[in-house]
Amino acid sequence: MAASPKNNVKPRTRGEIEAEMTQAIVKFEKEYLGRGPLDARTFFVNDMILIRLKGLISLAERKLAESRDGESVMKETCRPLIEELVQEIVGCRMVSLHTDMSTRTGERILVLTVDRNLDDLF
Repeated sequence: MAASPKNNVKPRTRGEIEAEMTQAIVKFEKEYLGRGPLDARTFFVNDMILIRLKGLISLAERKLAESRDGESVMKETCRPLIEELVQEIVGCRMVSLHTDMSTRTGERILVLTVDRNLDDLF
């Protein structure tokens, strides 16, 4: 991509923005939950942001996630902060947040839908 002649700032690539989103989510997990995942990846697909966090949840969270109420509490606690990250990093509005955790592997998947097609943007 060409540099902007006005301010000579190179536009960020899709991969750079996906990486920035991953880093922000890992930082969020460390600051608010006390630790981060062993591995994390972010992918943009159409109007979705897919985030895969491996080796994340603790034994206590696994027990909490086994109940619908526990999963809902964890999801709603994170929602406002994730909405802010999406707006700041990706430049669009989060429409919905879907999440699931594996109590067997300790993996969490986040699917964020946004108000724009990211394939058109990046």
